[in-house]
Amino acid sequence: MQNDVAAVIIKGVMPTANGCAVFLGNDAKTFVIYVDHSVGNAIQMTLNGVKKERPLTHDLIGSVLLGLGTTLDHIVINDAREGTFFARILLRMENELGKKIVELDARPSDSIVLALQQKRPIYVARAVFDGVEDMSEILQRVLKQQAEEGESGAGAEDK
Repeated sequence: MQNDVAAVIIKGVMPTANGCAVFLGNDAKTFVIYVDHSVGNAIQMTLNGVKKERPLTHDLIGSVLLGLGTTLDHIVINDAREGTFFARILLRMENELGKKIVELDARPSDSIVLALQQKRPIYVARAVFDGVEDMSEILQRVLKQQAEEGESGAGAEDK
């Protein structure tokens, strides 16, 4: 599997007018997936380790998997068509009947939240990774701009 996928991490989550931009990548390349606000917030909360008072949908799914004795093995962003990304969640089940791998179709945004919550790897199919535009420079510019705004904002509060 290692040659046909690329391992990626979440490099940033930025709010946009219509949702959130999730930057994924590795040392070679960064690309972006646009998600709705609620899932973008779930990704950011998971990255920040925010404890929730009540379980959200992704927390519930994690609890169901745990209750069924199933573990999330990894996720794969396996396709991209006309700006829409597709993903698969791979679950590992083991019980008295034997071992089983279950592969589920899912939105990449939901898959990412679950992978982050379960501390499991995120992969991108090599064909998808090679086909997406490299957004590394844009991410660096946005992060630099945010850092500068943070510095100027902090200075203004001190006055």
